[in-house]
Amino acid sequence: MSNDVVSTSPLTGREVGRFPIAADHDVRRAVASAREDAAWWGSLGHAERRKRLTAWRRDLAGRYEEIVDLIRAETGKATADARIETLLALHHLAWAADNARRVLRRRRVRSGLLMFNHRASVEYRPLGVVGVIGPWNFPLFTPLGSIAYALAAGNAVVFKPSEHTPVVGAFLSETLRPFTSGRNVLHVVHGGADVGAALCASGVQKLAFTGSTATAKKIMAACAPTLTPVLIEAGGKDAMIVDADADVTAAARAAVWGGMANAGQACIGIERVYVHRAVFDHFMDAVRAEMPVRAGLDDDAAIGPITTGSQVEIIRAQLVEAVSRGARPVVGSADARDGNVIQPAVLVDVPDDARVMTEETFGPALTLRAVQTMDEAISLVNSTGYGLGGAVFSRRNGAAIAGRMRAGMVSVNAVQAFAAIASLPYGGVGESGFGRIHGDEGLREFAAAASLTVRGPLPSVDMMTFRRPPLVDRLLPAVVRRLFG
Repeated sequence: MSNDVVSTSPLTGREVGRFPIAADHDVRRAVASAREDAAWWGSLGHAERRKRLTAWRRDLAGRYEEIVDLIRAETGKATADARIETLLALHHLAWAADNARRVLRRRRVRSGLLMFNHRASVEYRPLGVVGVIGPWNFPLFTPLGSIAYALAAGNAVVFKPSEHTPVVGAFLSETLRPFTSGRNVLHVVHGGADVGAALCASGVQKLAFTGSTATAKKIMAACAPTLTPVLIEAGGKDAMIVDADADVTAAARAAVWGGMANAGQACIGIERVYVHRAVFDHFMDAVRAEMPVRAGLDDDAAIGPITTGSQVEIIRAQLVEAVSRGARPVVGSADARDGNVIQPAVLVDVPDDARVMTEETFGPALTLRAVQTMDEAISLVNSTGYGLGGAVFSRRNGAAIAGRMRAGMVSVNAVQAFAAIASLPYGGVGESGFGRIHGDEGLREFAAAASLTVRGPLPSVDMMTFRRPPLVDRLLPAVVRRLFG
């Protein structure tokens, strides 16, 4: 049995890279070393950290095509998908570096009438060492959504990339080091579930995880004995709602891209589409017109292969079950695959309790369902335990419909726009997890609020002493009635 993590390209079957699997003591040593580096990194202050992170970002931007090729080699995704991923990753790295001081610096807050003689303020201090466990489907963009914000907040990071994409993880650490005076504020440990569990138990100050809901529950259990707080971005079963007044052509175009980009391997990918009966036939025709989307291993393919063999079987099983229960493919078929290449499929007449409607598919498949009203659409959208993202197409009622969806993020008349706006928090509810990356909330996730009060020179009655005058206690009922009654 190999003691290495070996990255094999889904495109060629050839080895992309290999790294030793970290033992428990390797993980503990990495965290201990990161703790020393965190003290130095945190002491630099916001301006200096911004300078260094900006220099790193510029270096990464200069390696844009190199990064794209590396992502494509490890994941198999189409070049266009890898380019978009890299662009978004650099965008978020820039935003985190540029906004950390504004969000986290000390600021005054109101003291209130009871404590008028005290100046109150709050600042957000680094936690220390943050553990990050990343996924394979977006090996750069997704983990950097935690890593960049944690670094900008003044922490060091110990990162376990997916065992399917270790080369991208190592690349991030190696390229950052020249801009941190030789310090290693981004440590990388390689391995599978055992290494992830070791990182949970290693004494990090917080653990950020992206992956399946089932694995998220194991992560939380592993973190519980040490009371290590967790940030969870888990699975999704994202839906799109198309109202009767929607721009149907635009909605169809968005649904196809939202469901098929990256071969459907996106936690915020559109998997279910609920369309008002009045425009359903028009929408279905528009989807057919948008669907000359071919999966393949060649450079001209619109989408690439499925990255992992186990996911191929999950996708196939869901589609075959749906068809066996009466679902009808209007594009593709339930079993159009060649090895790890799955051709896109669009299904109608799918039973609401079929697995493809209730479980995360994570593949190039869309289900379309007609609804009589938006109330019916909302009921069906909210019928799963997931609550990550979603989309609504409507000219007049988009925001109102979106407000009723049980999701952490919704785009109106677009798909996944929230992921490209760095100032917006990113995360879900329910079985899709909790906590937020990106935006102001994403920076604060990796910092500890520290409150401060300073008593002023003005005379006041000090209630925090046993020597307060008896009159103060006698007046308290009247004060309560006056202020709060």
